[in-house]
Amino acid sequence: MDEFSFIDLIKQKTYRQPSIIRGIGDDAAVFRQSSQDIVTAVDTFVEDVHFSRSTMSPFHIGYRSLAANISDLSAMGAKPAFYLVSIVIPSSWKEDDLDGLYKGMADLGAAYQMDLIGGDTVSGNELALSITVIGFVNSDKVRYRHTAKPGDVVFVTGTLGDSAAGFHILTNPGEYLDQAYYSRRHRMPTIRVDFASELENLSRVTLNDISDGIANEANEIAEDSHVNLTVYEEKLPVSQNYNQFPESQQSKWQLYGGEDFELLGTVPSQDWDELKDIADRTQTPVTEVGYVSKNTDNGHYVWLVDRQQTNKLLEKKGYTHLK
Repeated sequence: MDEFSFIDLIKQKTYRQPSIIRGIGDDAAVFRQSSQDIVTAVDTFVEDVHFSRSTMSPFHIGYRSLAANISDLSAMGAKPAFYLVSIVIPSSWKEDDLDGLYKGMADLGAAYQMDLIGGDTVSGNELALSITVIGFVNSDKVRYRHTAKPGDVVFVTGTLGDSAAGFHILTNPGEYLDQAYYSRRHRMPTIRVDFASELENLSRVTLNDISDGIANEANEIAEDSHVNLTVYEEKLPVSQNYNQFPESQQSKWQLYGGEDFELLGTVPSQDWDELKDIADRTQTPVTEVGYVSKNTDNGHYVWLVDRQQTNKLLEKKGYTHLK
């Protein structure tokens, strides 16, 4: 199958977004949007760096890759609308594999009324995906990392450590409780689009998606907002039967495991009840895990109160490229 046949295979026959004027078929896509801010993000995924076929099918690889990008839009308060996929295809990936890969993206995209509107296709030695997503948010309602203030409540959605636990199950065969649940959390993470977009009427919300671990994301908020964050380890939410895993790993996965694609945020304490109401309406689990305080020495720190009630610095570490 040549490049043009492949493009014909993956392109949508109809489009869901009313703002699209021209999708795949010309040198570039065209859409028109005048009443909202446009939010865009891009991520690149490389085989045996970000994913492995030993733990995920092509469908899961496509699904999870697009999910990671949609989560970035959620952290900005935006609703996803379009995505573009540039792909490097090695000879080891056959037509059925590629069909599964794009089906994973298409299934998740359809759940959010997203349209595939372009990309690029080349051959190479290893599979690589570069996905660009585009979303919309009402003017001046974008959520940033630099808006946290002393007195804010620190919260997280969902449960933490699930993706790392799922990877552990997939790479360490054995008997586990809730095995299918944890494997799914690794392969097909839940994205908090509805919850994030419903926060629009709150006066101020700071958001960050948990892609590299809560330690990283909390430090990013502290740095950008020039504040300190205190997080209580015993308050960090976990899934049922999470304690079945090695004790040495449980805390590590919660703090540094990453790829849960949940949201970490801060909100003024007077708005906490309203945020919980929004969480209930969107069926989003949300947990208060700490608070924001003023920095006193021009620093910006994240403090972890562990289960022994010891206050320790939560370092900014987790998975980073080019380390």
